[in-house]
Amino acid sequence: MNSARESHEPVLVDEIVFWLQCKPGGVYVDCTLGYAGLATRILERTAPNGILIGIDRDATALSESRSRLQDLLPRVHLRHANFSELKAVVADSGFSQVDGVIFDLGVSSPQLDRPERGFSFREDGPLDMRMDQREGRTAADLVRDLPESELADLIYQLGEERYSRRIARAIVQARMQGAIRTTGELTAVVERAVPASYRHGRIHCATRTFQALRIAVNRELDVLEPALRDAVDLLVPGGRVCAISFHSLEDRVVKHTFRAMANEPESSVTVLTKKPVVASDDERHHNPRSRSAKLRVVERIAKESMP
Repeated sequence: MNSARESHEPVLVDEIVFWLQCKPGGVYVDCTLGYAGLATRILERTAPNGILIGIDRDATALSESRSRLQDLLPRVHLRHANFSELKAVVADSGFSQVDGVIFDLGVSSPQLDRPERGFSFREDGPLDMRMDQREGRTAADLVRDLPESELADLIYQLGEERYSRRIARAIVQARMQGAIRTTGELTAVVERAVPASYRHGRIHCATRTFQALRIAVNRELDVLEPALRDAVDLLVPGGRVCAISFHSLEDRVVKHTFRAMANEPESSVTVLTKKPVVASDDERHHNPRSRSAKLRVVERIAKESMP
């Protein structure tokens, strides 16, 4: 069996390296380090003296990355943190500005593949879903505690699930009979709640419910806009922020935040990708995760180039 870092193939790597304009001596921040696939490419392109600051909420991913980057550690600063702490992490690493920042949003393949993390309905495990297991409420806590109306709204708004009210009602009825503690138990509740035709659709009927709970548990959308703005603030003139999203909710936040910053009075930001960059046919074929990926890029404009 492949190791976790081998099983996770980052998407749009060539495109990110191109848009970041990676150069030797540059300082780059990977806000979602994962298993260092993208970080490794950036370090190769910025040799011999480029710096990579890697941030991740997942202690396991950070440990794997530290091992993978062992030979490059003199040029690497790794931090167990949320990207909402971006400015503090950069300052603690000894820098006031950076040349580029990357956000590769969503959940990684190794996280999905480990039943004990509770992200996936494909194998039974504890209903956890926390990216940082040091803190916060688990998905089981939300399923146990939220009133039916709040649960339905959460599944509808964060999962864009058409049967959110039926699913929420079924969860409340099921928890009256006993706690829903595992991914398998929750999946069974969802399967019983939705029409038979929906159970056999193109995607698994629990996909959107699991997505909604994961986003809520990790407050993924709450911290995204402030982090994107912090990233732009840290850029040197000509520096760029790249953000990859994997579902419409993330992409909407990225698109609207970048557009809003570009349209602000005396803005020092320009949007470089009028439409999102998507994976090539070849990448979509050999890496299914890339099929939903959308990359958007902004650049900090040098004062002298502003109109």
